[in-house]
Formats: sequence, structure tokens, C-alpha cells
Amino acid sequence: METIIYALYQIYTYMIIIYILMSWIPNVRESFIGDLLGKLVEPFLAPFRRFIPPIMGMIDISPIVALFVLRLAVVGLVSVIGYLTGSR
Repeated sequence: METIIYALYQIYTYMIIIYILMSWIPNVRESFIGDLLGKLVEPFLAPFRRFIPPIMGMIDISPIVALFVLRLAVVGLVSVIGYLTGSR
């Protein structure tokens, strides 16, 4: 079970990183893949963007905080599942 959770975590992390990198290339977010990634990633990133303003009006660090929180959530979830199943 832990392997599945970590695999899903890795996939979602890569999706977030690709989505962030796509913002540097003009008109890529308007493509089919950009739109699909936006629908999957933006609901997770939006709350962080509301509370963390861009630095100097340009540099958005909210995805870094979002990835950190996602990592903490995955480690917590794996710990809870390990405790409940008695494997840890």
C-alpha cells in the first residue's frame, strides 16, 4: 500500500513541476495537456496562492510550499496506514 501511495505522490509531484515549467513557455498552458494539467493541479495550488503572495510581484513560491505540504501529508498518511495495519 505504501508503494502505491508513494508512486501516486511522485506522479502528482511531477505534474505540478511540469505545470509550473509550462508557465515559462508562452501559449503552452492553452494546449490540451496544459488544460488537463491545470484541471488536475490548480485546485491543489489555488489555496496556497491565496495566502502566499508572489515575491516582488513576480516570483510565485506557493508551489514550493504546496509540494512541501503534500510531502508532509503523504508521510503522515503512510505513517497512519502503517500504524493501523501494524506494519510499523
